[in-house]
Amino acid sequence: MTTTPPSGQQFEISHGEQRATVVEVGAGIRAYAVAGRPVLEDYPLDAICDGAHGAVLIPWPNRLADGRYRFEESDHQLPLSEPERGNAIHGLLRWRNWSALERTAERVVMGIRLHPLPGYPFTLEVQIAYELGDDGLVVSTSATNAGERPCPYGAGQHPYLSPGSGSIDDCVLRLPASTRILADAERQLPTGTEPVAGTPLDFRDGRRLEGLRVDAAFTDLSREDSGRAVSRLACADGATVELWVDESYAVIELFTGDTLSPSRRRRGVALEPMTCWPNAFQNQHGLARLQPGESLSGRWGARLA
Repeated sequence: MTTTPPSGQQFEISHGEQRATVVEVGAGIRAYAVAGRPVLEDYPLDAICDGAHGAVLIPWPNRLADGRYRFEESDHQLPLSEPERGNAIHGLLRWRNWSALERTAERVVMGIRLHPLPGYPFTLEVQIAYELGDDGLVVSTSATNAGERPCPYGAGQHPYLSPGSGSIDDCVLRLPASTRILADAERQLPTGTEPVAGTPLDFRDGRRLEGLRVDAAFTDLSREDSGRAVSRLACADGATVELWVDESYAVIELFTGDTLSPSRRRRGVALEPMTCWPNAFQNQHGLARLQPGESLSGRWGARLA
């Protein structure tokens, strides 16, 4: 008897020496490598997704305090998916079964309809296209308000850049962000901002990750002429892995993986593209208000430089 993996059906795509695997459960990306060298830190086929590796974060990324918010003069309460901190975290689609709407050797498009539910009584049609090409992995996310009234919306994803066979301690990270979003230590909720200049968390010119424990959001991203903001992880094996985001993503959360299980700790560095701040359903920073029939889309990508 064939055993179904915990992450459901596996959708493999390839281009030249590139290989990637997208999963049914949550439509996240489980693995991406070039010539066998991982670009994104994966999780095992026989394991449940840990630490949100590659997960899709919709209709909000990061944390929502008390799972509570007010929208269009109505109060809403969501379940607390991070109960130890009293937060709802990373949206509503991580553990749902998605469908493959299109599939070729190099591309797969995953889709789902999020029906109204307690705490989020809105309807979203979501599609995520994963494609491999000469530019590496490109991920295109689109969401449409399929309901009859406006809805709040934010999006993110949770890839971990891979250091290869070693630890992130041996890597140098460049993150082109000039502002850090401050958070309280107890619940990781925003309290303000500060410039990164002159602090240990200024990664604009590259900084070694050894000794740094980080779970923080960054914004005011410096962009290339193409509109992309590009982050780079220079690794001990001589490889450099990149993650870029288009202009729809204003925030990147940096997480060094220190709270993962011991065998997984600091084996990858999460750079999470986010369209809005943490707690955006309350603080409104970057939160979209989608009208009926309105769509929003964004793109990010990764590659071996």
